[in-house]
Amino acid sequence: MKPLQKSTKLANVNYDIRGPVLEKARQMEEEGTSIIKLNIGNVAAFGLLPPDEIVHDMIRNLPSAEAAGYTDSKGLFSARKAVVHYTQQQGIAGVTVDDVYLGNGVSELITLAVNVLLNEGDELLVPSPDYPLYTAVTGLAGGRPVHYRCVEEAGWLPDLDDMRAKITPRTKGIAVINPNNPTGAVYPRETLLGIIELAREHDLVILADEIYDKTLYDGAKHICMASLADDVLFLTFNGLSKNYRSCGYRSGWMVVSGAKKDARDFIEGLNMLASLRLCANTPGQLAIQTALGGYQSIKDLVAPGGRLARQRDMAYELLTAIPGVSVVKPQGALYMFPRLDPALYPIADDQQFAYELLAEEKVLIVQGTGFNHRDTQHFRVVFLPHVDDLEEAIGRIGRFLAGYRKRHA
Repeated sequence: MKPLQKSTKLANVNYDIRGPVLEKARQMEEEGTSIIKLNIGNVAAFGLLPPDEIVHDMIRNLPSAEAAGYTDSKGLFSARKAVVHYTQQQGIAGVTVDDVYLGNGVSELITLAVNVLLNEGDELLVPSPDYPLYTAVTGLAGGRPVHYRCVEEAGWLPDLDDMRAKITPRTKGIAVINPNNPTGAVYPRETLLGIIELAREHDLVILADEIYDKTLYDGAKHICMASLADDVLFLTFNGLSKNYRSCGYRSGWMVVSGAKKDARDFIEGLNMLASLRLCANTPGQLAIQTALGGYQSIKDLVAPGGRLARQRDMAYELLTAIPGVSVVKPQGALYMFPRLDPALYPIADDQQFAYELLAEEKVLIVQGTGFNHRDTQHFRVVFLPHVDDLEEAIGRIGRFLAGYRKRHA
C-alpha cells in the first residue's frame, strides 16, 4: 500500500499552539509530573462549571426522541428562536430564524463560513496577534491569511491604516475578535465603525467573533458589531463555551445579518455545507434556550470581587511586578498577553523559551508567535486557575525570568 501523505492544503496551515511545547507537557504528565496550565481557556478544568439550570434541562431532555434524533441542518427551531431574541437585545436588525446556524461550537461554524467565503488564492484579513484557528482554516480553504496589526501601545486596538493598506482585489473578508483572544482588548465604537467603513468601501464580509461578549471587567461595554450597520454582510459568532462555561457541550451559533440580499449565492453555500454535516449535536442545542433566557451568572464572576475579576487583577499585579514585564490590562475575555523587555530578555526563539519554562518550572504557557504575532517578546497566559495556583504559577515564571536575566546579563 502506498504511504499516505498529508494533503497539500495542510502544508500551509499554521497552528503552532499545538506544537512541541504541548507534546512535552503531555510527556511530562504521562511520567507523573504535575504541571500548572496557563495555556488554554478550558474553563471546566479550573472548576468553572455550567449553570445548574442548563445541566438540569439537558438531563431532563436526554431521554426524549428530540435529543436522540437529527435536527434540521441549521438546528432546533426553539434554540434558533432564542438566538433571534438575543440578537434583538443586541440591536441587530432583521434577523429571522433562517439566518441562524447552530454548530458544534463556534470553531465548526468559522470553518464552515471560511470554506464558503474563500476560493483558491483569496485573502482574509486576520488580526495579529490572532486566534490561530482563523489563520489555519484560511490556509485549509486554499486562501491566504493576511494579518493586520493590532497596536499594543493603543490597548491592542486594530491599526485601521494597516488594515486598509493590506486590502487587495483578492480580499474577501475581515475577521474581528471582540472581546479579543489573546489580548483581552474590547473595541470601542469608533474602531468598529472604522472597520465597517472599510468593509463597505471594498465590499467585504465581516466575521465578528463575539464569544466573550459578556466576559467584561471594570464596566467595559461590548458593542455588537452587526448592530452598527445593515448595508454590510455580517457573520456574528457566539456560543455557550465561555460565558456559560460549557466548552465540552460544543454549542455555538452563527448569525447572518446586514446585506443578505446581495449574498444569495454565499448563503446557499452556507446551507449546503450545513446540510453536509447533517446537524450539530442535539443535546448541546437543547441548552441554548435555557442559557440565553436564564440568570446570567457570568456577571457575578466578572463583577468586582467576583472570581474571574480577582484572578485577572492578581495575574496583572504579579506579572507587572516582575522586572521587564509589561501587560495591557485586559478589559474582557480570559487572557492576557504580556511583553518581555528585549533589553533584559533577548529571546530569539519564543517557542524554545516556552519549552524551557515548562521543563524547568512546570508551567505551561503559549508563545506569542503561536498567535501569529510579529515578534518573539510576548506570551499568552490564562487567568483561570484559583488564586493560590495562579500565585504559584506566576511566582515560578518570575523565578525562571530571574534566572534568564542572570544568564544573559
